[in-house]
Amino acid sequence: MEDKKSPADSTVTLAHIMSAHDTNLYGTVHGGVVMKLVDDAAGAAAARHAGCPAVTASVDRMSFIAPARVGDLLTVNAQVEYAGRTSMDVGVRVTAERWNAPGPATEVVTAHLTFVAVDADGTPHAVPALVPVTPEERALHEHAAKRRAERAASRAASRGQGGA
Repeated sequence: MEDKKSPADSTVTLAHIMSAHDTNLYGTVHGGVVMKLVDDAAGAAAARHAGCPAVTASVDRMSFIAPARVGDLLTVNAQVEYAGRTSMDVGVRVTAERWNAPGPATEVVTAHLTFVAVDADGTPHAVPALVPVTPEERALHEHAAKRRAERAASRAASRGQGGA
């Protein structure tokens, strides 16, 4: 295992053309289809960073900004934004554009997920440190650190109030 990696080392891009099988009753792409693509890309990014399998621990936020439709080419970009001892926060951005025509891409979803690296027995596995290089990577890293702190505070408050 390497000691340190940059966010760029984990970057994953998936692209998929949406078909009629992907739609809901409203004629737009079903949110669950997009959620699977988000989880697939985020999981691949986490596994790249960890150098071993990684499992979804939580979805911190998934915001649906605009609908996607049949014939849209969805591009899913994922990157590790923060790494703890065994867990990683992954940011995901999904855009849509027509499959057969150039033009501006529309942002359709943003998401943040947490993954835990695991060994063959499913035991949490240590991951390399994340070293942000660019100003954008550093800003994403800071935001992810704040989300992690908020999650920890929320868990502590829940335990203190008899929550799970």
